[in-house]
Amino acid sequence: MTGIEKLSTVRGFLLDMDGTFYLGDRLLEGALRFIGLLREQKKGFLFLTNNSSKHRRQYAEKISRLGLPLTEELVLTSGEATALYLREQHPGANVFLVGTPSLEDEFRQHGFRLVEQEPQFLVLGFDTTLTYKKLWALCDFVRAGVPYIAT
Repeated sequence: MTGIEKLSTVRGFLLDMDGTFYLGDRLLEGALRFIGLLREQKKGFLFLTNNSSKHRRQYAEKISRLGLPLTEELVLTSGEATALYLREQHPGANVFLVGTPSLEDEFRQHGFRLVEQEPQFLVLGFDTTLTYKKLWALCDFVRAGVPYIAT
């Protein structure tokens, strides 16, 4: 079986975004054509990113602005994956979160209470608003044995 024949048996694709589908504010050559082929062949696809600084809605809006209309349901961030995991394992837990306001909103939408005292879990994401105070508190909680998850 050739490589192309093997690809024809694939039902869906997980696609990275930054640097593989777009670079900065432009789609990479062939990106739209590739998605067009997937849609023609009724292949599923989901965009993934390990950058938890933005909500999936923001990534969908960016890709739409770049020329591919996209809904947020077709994007999964590491922040959302972390929230989904914690929600499944420990719904409604008290979380000390080091991350952007978008990541905080994501966790609140999943039913978590964001706290600065007595957290049940620590979550560290990509944080463009990082302060020494946040980092110090995170380290204190880690030393105290609070379970720690990085996005």
